[in-house]
Amino acid sequence: MQTQSLQQTQILATNKVIRNTYSLLALTLLFSAATAGIAILTNMAPLNPIITLVGYFGLLFATSRFSNSGLGLLFVFLLTGFMGLTLGPIINLYLSIPNGDQTVMMALGGTGAIFLGLSGYALTSRKNFSFMGGFIMAGVLVAFLAGLAAMFFSIPALSLGVSAMFVLLMSAMILWQTSEMIHGGETNYILATVNLYVSIYNLFLSLLHLLGALGGSDD
Repeated sequence: MQTQSLQQTQILATNKVIRNTYSLLALTLLFSAATAGIAILTNMAPLNPIITLVGYFGLLFATSRFSNSGLGLLFVFLLTGFMGLTLGPIINLYLSIPNGDQTVMMALGGTGAIFLGLSGYALTSRKNFSFMGGFIMAGVLVAFLAGLAAMFFSIPALSLGVSAMFVLLMSAMILWQTSEMIHGGETNYILATVNLYVSIYNLFLSLLHLLGALGGSDD
């Protein structure tokens, strides 16, 4: 009887984490879209890469540091709002090229389809993808360093390769994070939201870069 009661409690706790995560994720995506829209409408100039990295990692650290308090929610919105602002100038760049609007919409649609498909698969199959965690973290580190090299040394082919890597890595991250929530590996909905948001953000940017290159963009 106690075992059954414990299992029911764990199921309720898991469902609460999943519900809170997707609710917060929806709100942060809307807020990020709003700040990106402001950046697009005001034709905001791209931020310095150093400022972008410092802002991102600083807000990410603060969100993680206060993830168990109300301040964590504030930092989640500051982080996602900031990332939306950085996204606006990039979207503007693609909108300025021929068929750029189609490229942006295809990247947006592809991101949504991948996220919904992988999340739905993880939720319905309830398979445990926890074994992927170490591989994903190692892959992200390698891809991040390769991305910095491509940026500083202006190597277009390497940049495209990094984008392709990030599409695969962020897809794996979505599966892994959803699995972690289902199987109790992640019980903090703020951290789960941030992980899924970052995956969606990077997935969109990577698809945008690849589709832009296929469409003839020089970026």
